[in-house]
Amino acid sequence: MPDFLPYLLIALAFLGLLAVVLEEVIHVNKAQVVLFLGALSWVLLFVFSSDTHTHELVQEGLQENIGEIASLWLFLLAAMTFVAYLNKKGLIESLIYRFLPRQVSERKLLIMAGLFSFVFSSLADNITATLISVALILSLNLSAAKTLRFATVVVFAVNSGGVAMITGDVTTLMIFLAGKVSITNLLLLSLPALTAVLLLAAMLSWSLRDHAIIQHKENDLARVDLAIAAIFILTILATIAGNVMFDIPPVLSFLTGLSVMFLVARAYGEDTENHPILNYIRQIEFDTLLFFLGILLIVGSLKEIHALDSFVALYQHMPAWAANYLMGLLSAVIDNVPLTAALLKADVTMTLQEWMALTYAVGVGGSLLIIGSAAGIVAMSKIDELTFGSYLKFFIALIIAYSVGYSSVLLLGHYVL
Repeated sequence: MPDFLPYLLIALAFLGLLAVVLEEVIHVNKAQVVLFLGALSWVLLFVFSSDTHTHELVQEGLQENIGEIASLWLFLLAAMTFVAYLNKKGLIESLIYRFLPRQVSERKLLIMAGLFSFVFSSLADNITATLISVALILSLNLSAAKTLRFATVVVFAVNSGGVAMITGDVTTLMIFLAGKVSITNLLLLSLPALTAVLLLAAMLSWSLRDHAIIQHKENDLARVDLAIAAIFILTILATIAGNVMFDIPPVLSFLTGLSVMFLVARAYGEDTENHPILNYIRQIEFDTLLFFLGILLIVGSLKEIHALDSFVALYQHMPAWAANYLMGLLSAVIDNVPLTAALLKADVTMTLQEWMALTYAVGVGGSLLIIGSAAGIVAMSKIDELTFGSYLKFFIALIIAYSVGYSSVLLLGHYVL
């Protein structure tokens, strides 16, 4: 392998990172850029394999990388298809308004918005949870200042809710699939994460004094919609139980649930020639899936040239709890998917408690800046008042909530695990 190749691959990875950070400036979809750079990195590895042994190592590395990506991809595709169907049918919206009173204090409503975002994001992907939560906020017709407070709590709550469930956050799923934590370990994270959300909501609701009037919306729900909602919930429960009891991979459970959804839709007459049930697969966020594909290809290529050893060095020069806290802060600037992938590929040695702390840190740390998470980017695109600067006004409250949540994870790990 030529001496210049590692530098070239690192440069390509850096270009990919810049494309993610500057997406709104260069107006080029980050998924398109990182997918190209990820594929190109592996092509270069094959082209410059200098001997048979090196070529075989690269081939093995690619097969391992593709296997990891396929498992993640198929799981997300199944989960996102469920949510796309339920969202299109209005079931999620109906569920929200069923639990909301027609008149409520803004302080209480802010806490309720945080709780809903927290719970829903553990079941659905962060983008869908954010879109639905933001739509609820905008329907309230609040002042700009109050809308910012609600949006800030929603972004933080969406990211926090996902860390305790493999269905809620990609980085949590990645750490789980790497065998670093179990589903039961992750469920324990819900308590510290919820504590942080309630703390942030309490801090930002302190100045709210008025009441909000909520216009309820009614959606006609068919029996098939309720049946598919039940299948979705049962699939989640079966995924948890199957993994704990029989070590069944989550992707297998979710693909089984998705196939049951298709068969039930057919039995109810929902799957017709004009409206095939498979069309809902086309409505999921494929650019999100392609982004994950590109990022994981880039990080996989960096592993082949041992460029991730610097992450191990960081953990050698400071305690793991401090390094993990720092990784959470970095995830507000560097996308948490490549950051987590790099740490996993570097094979950092940590205890279970420390892996749980990292799961919380990279999942919630992106909330500290509006550009640090998909939830923040989506919210910013939908709410005109929400900008980098306006969100930054709440940084102190956000860092306090994040730090309290992180400390609670360490405390929980010390006394429970």
